[in-house]
Amino acid sequence: MTNRRDDPMGIEIRSMAPLFQVFDMPASVTFYRDVLGFTVVSTSPVRGTDDFDWALLRHGDIEIMLNTAYEQDSRPAMPEPSRFAGHNDAALFFGCPDVDAAFAHLQAR
Repeated sequence: MTNRRDDPMGIEIRSMAPLFQVFDMPASVTFYRDVLGFTVVSTSPVRGTDDFDWALLRHGDIEIMLNTAYEQDSRPAMPEPSRFAGHNDAALFFGCPDVDAAFAHLQAR
């Protein structure tokens, strides 16, 4: 994949997984799994049914990650609108087969 005319090597990106900060992990897992058909592939340590801080979900070739927006002991009663207004609740993770080469490529630019 060529990213720039003067750089025929570019970065080889094979996948991308968004990370969404969620207010309610059990409700979010229920939506992605039971409504959209994702499978829970991996999680952080489990406290109870669908109760964990991080999860990797997959649907075919699509992967997403969910992470709790708050630590369990500091979660407010309701989501804070300002936290989600600027989309600070999402990040994109790119899967590169050679992370060191990708880092060097980005650092050079």
